[in-house]
Amino acid sequence: MSTRTLLVQTQIPQQRTIDGLIFPSVLSVSSSPTNPSDLARALHEIQSQKPWLESLLHSSGALLLRGLPLSTAHHFNRLVEAFDYEELPYVGGIAPRSNVVGRVFTANESPPHQKIPFHHEMAQVPEFPSKLFFFCEEEPGSGGETPIVLSHVIYDKMKKKFPEFVEELEAEGLVYTRVLGASDDLTSAIGRGWQSTFMTKDKSIAEERAARLGTKLEWMEDGVKTVMGPIPAVKYDKTRGRKIWFNSMVAAYTGWKDARNDPVKAVTFGNGKPLPGDIVLECSKLLEEESVAVPWKKGDVLLVDNWAVLHSRRPFEPPRRILASLCK
Repeated sequence: MSTRTLLVQTQIPQQRTIDGLIFPSVLSVSSSPTNPSDLARALHEIQSQKPWLESLLHSSGALLLRGLPLSTAHHFNRLVEAFDYEELPYVGGIAPRSNVVGRVFTANESPPHQKIPFHHEMAQVPEFPSKLFFFCEEEPGSGGETPIVLSHVIYDKMKKKFPEFVEELEAEGLVYTRVLGASDDLTSAIGRGWQSTFMTKDKSIAEERAARLGTKLEWMEDGVKTVMGPIPAVKYDKTRGRKIWFNSMVAAYTGWKDARNDPVKAVTFGNGKPLPGDIVLECSKLLEEESVAVPWKKGDVLLVDNWAVLHSRRPFEPPRRILASLCK
């Protein structure tokens, strides 16, 4: 057998068949890596097979790579660079993150007991990533999956179940409101302070960068209130010809809670009208029901098309270290 690392399609128990397609696509390495040069061969394989990998990502919405010879943040950074997607700076995001190396950041650093609800990455700002990479550097003690769900499935089911609500949502969009301190609060899933959110300590520069994101700033004695929107809650995916549930409605309404923020006030219709809580909670249940949660294994890489898939995080028992990289 050739020693060249080969990626082959495989199946795992958690996959689902949706509209005749397997979700997510899973690729594993056909031969076990045995020496350091295997990483270089694996990265060459990714570069040479990129059109095929992208076709799988487009059809499925998410691609799990398992068994690659990756064990460190540096390895993960090399893999991200091998795909050669343009990096998206994390400006306007709400999660506390730390840069590890190169294009690699920690995933949301909020406490292990906190669940992070389903969302499209940075759906609350105009410039959001098209693709997300996640890498398991250290497996969770238990729990800690990153569930994923197809966005168009949620739109279709919500449209069928709550047509008037979805019609109003498409017409009005959403407004997101959040209060930020100056520095990061690592006890909160939305604890990113305004200085790291806008990558400056200068309030005037923060205002300029916020304006480019369509965000209004209202300065307070010990922080700032950010008002984002109205922004569309449903988008049209031109590459697949379908509408998608592109918002952070459930995440904001159920999860934007800390010492500074009341989640019920965190998101409203674009005209300021409160959202119907019962329907938001029904949407939250639907997201869980339609999702796939694959337990992390060390070295796993999950590539997510942010135009197709929402993701979340389940509570976990440490240790767990998931790294991330965002692409335009």
